[in-house]
Amino acid sequence: MTNPTGHRLVVENLTKRYGDNTVVDDLSFTAEPGRVTGFLGPNGSGKSTTLKIMLDLAGADHGSASIGMQRYRDLVDPSSVVGAMIESDAFHPGRSGCNHLRIIADASGIAHHRVDELLDEVGLAKAAKRQVGGYSLGMRQRLGLAAALLGEPPVLILDEPGNGLDPEGIRALRDRLRQHAATGGTVLVSSHLLTEVEHLADDVIVINDGRLVTSGPLAELQHSASLVRTTDVARLGEVLQAAGATVEKRGTDGLVVGRLPIDEIGERAFAAGIAIHEL
Repeated sequence: MTNPTGHRLVVENLTKRYGDNTVVDDLSFTAEPGRVTGFLGPNGSGKSTTLKIMLDLAGADHGSASIGMQRYRDLVDPSSVVGAMIESDAFHPGRSGCNHLRIIADASGIAHHRVDELLDEVGLAKAAKRQVGGYSLGMRQRLGLAAALLGEPPVLILDEPGNGLDPEGIRALRDRLRQHAATGGTVLVSSHLLTEVEHLADDVIVINDGRLVTSGPLAELQHSASLVRTTDVARLGEVLQAAGATVEKRGTDGLVVGRLPIDEIGERAFAAGIAIHEL
């Protein structure tokens, strides 16, 4: 992490369509060095597609994404700049965890002792010689994190890294990412659950239906707005407005609610008999 200016992630007016379906819709945001940024939204909101575009695994129809003012494909040595974890099953099932990391290390010119260090760090030392096909989801997540950290990159882009991890694993992940940001690294972590990142993230970016809902420091946003999904948008809006909240419709089943604590939103919806699908 020797770049004195850090590696800022910038997404500008990004749009991606698959046929008639717009998956990412004019999306813009930044993730700053020295901070952990949570990338939040329900499943199917466009998070994974956005991350793939940032890593040049998918092409955008419009807009751009840069890492330290460069596109990923233009980085001279990508593995030394960006560590990515996008697919939880991106492994050959017949290879051992150790061999999987050694192949990546050989391709990137990384010494094998680094593989042993990371397997121990992520808690896979005892399973290093087992075939990945026999790993649990949590073990595959740990292996994916080890692969992302292999080149000691300043930038980490991780898609749902907490899936399948037990509480101890989540705590270790949180500590590792916080440490990475504290030394000047840039961390972008996607999740569909606020509870997964509320003790981790400094900043959050919230999207829904491929569009930006809100972004900013987590501490401020927790007090300023909440995203609610329900099948009875109109009635819930009336109930919350009567309680003094500001309400703005998002999509067909969403509301962005301000001036009302998140627990009170849930309590008032419950008292009115309105089912909440996401809060």
